Amino acid sequence: MKRFAPHLLALALLMIAVPSVYAQKIRLTLTLDEAVKTAQDQSPSALVAKHNFLASYWQYRAFRAQLLPSLNLSATLGQYNRSLVPLQNSESGEINYVANNNLKNSLSLSIDQNIALTGGRISVFTSLYRLDQFNTENPATYNSQPINITYIQPLRTYNTLRWDKVTEPKKYERAKRRYLEQMENIIVNVIPMFFDVLQAQQRLAMSSKNYESTVSLYKLAKERFEQNLVSKNDLLQLELRMINDNLSINDHKLTLDMRMLRLKTFMGYNENVELDLVLPASGPGITLNFEDVLDKAYKNSPFLLDNELDVLSATQEVERQKANKGLQANLNAQFGLTQQGHELGTAYSNPMDQQILSLGLRMPIMDWGLGKGRVKMAKSREELVRAQVDQEMNDYKQNIFIKVIQFNNQVTQCNLSARADSIAQERYANARSRFLEGAISVTDLNNAQSEKDQASNRYINDLSNFWQYYFNIRKISLYDFINKREIAAEFEKMVDN
Repeated sequence: MKRFAPHLLALALLMIAVPSVYAQKIRLTLTLDEAVKTAQDQSPSALVAKHNFLASYWQYRAFRAQLLPSLNLSATLGQYNRSLVPLQNSESGEINYVANNNLKNSLSLSIDQNIALTGGRISVFTSLYRLDQFNTENPATYNSQPINITYIQPLRTYNTLRWDKVTEPKKYERAKRRYLEQMENIIVNVIPMFFDVLQAQQRLAMSSKNYESTVSLYKLAKERFEQNLVSKNDLLQLELRMINDNLSINDHKLTLDMRMLRLKTFMGYNENVELDLVLPASGPGITLNFEDVLDKAYKNSPFLLDNELDVLSATQEVERQKANKGLQANLNAQFGLTQQGHELGTAYSNPMDQQILSLGLRMPIMDWGLGKGRVKMAKSREELVRAQVDQEMNDYKQNIFIKVIQFNNQVTQCNLSARADSIAQERYANARSRFLEGAISVTDLNNAQSEKDQASNRYINDLSNFWQYYFNIRKISLYDFINKREIAAEFEKMVDN
């Protein structure tokens, strides 16, 4: 992992120094750890995961801002009105139109605070209003409110802010865990791509090596055939094998190019980068305990938070429908000082106090059971969600149990595959020597070569499955069982950047 940084630095310098049209091929040798780190650092999926988290972060910041007092300035400047206004005589009922020619200006400054506990809102503000009437002897009139306190309190309603104080911190924590889960999912996705390329590279190398070996054996067999030491059938088998090995080279090269392109695209590399992948050593011989994995998953993964928020959402809907049914009441209270005058100073001298208190009521007399039905539906939905959560919990535990069994079994599989690969290599070397001595037939040699190739492919497949099983468990639990540490990220740096 430490030698990975120079790769990126060299790549960056070369891409800056050389125009893309004439860019030279850059060849990098990557281990599995380096491929994982690269994918998490620069892949498009990593960028998507980052911005998903940032969106959740700013949503949480917006919620936190609602709990803090806000300072607001509002103004109406230069509102000019020149029109005819209809006025009705109170005695005769006659309507006359009067010319209106005025200019209005107003300015107010307020401090507003939401109260999560009660769902109310308190405001303290000061304001100044000026009216200029151009068709009167005293055109300017000032109206001031030096201080005014307003409180609005719903008496029976759904308190959104109180519920947000419960759910929003959980949503933000879930966003953090989802980011970590998405980053682990990048590893889960890159592992099979890495091993697909590795297998294609190895198959191409084996095909080339097999072809060279078969060519040399065919030349030897042809000489022996002329001496009547090898049958025509054996010679034709070697020739057919030589042709098939040559065809395999082309097939494996095409497969390698396609898989390499897919891997490089996922990791964020361009066409100027060539990768040589290093076959990782056999995985660490660790055995996972189901209870430990389940405990880490409950503690770290977003799964429990998802279920908890689903239940809270259903409960919120029940409370909302209950609050919206029946009597609705709002209490509005206001206390302040006010004064008016034709001079600015007069508008602030000897202010008079003012008080406003009102209670608004709304009561449906006949709703044909609409409110009651909505409450019943919300409760039914809540029970359904709880039942679904219980089922998901059982499925979740079963899924983890299966993954742990698969992983523990794969440790043995990798050891057996490694041993089988070693035996197959040794057997083929022995068979080739015996064929050169004339002790075995071409059929036996071909069988040994096929078993060698199959054993090598099987070992890579088993090694790929081992790491896929491990990183799937790591994604679920957000815990690194090999290094014994929690999966974490520097969220503060992500936000600052």
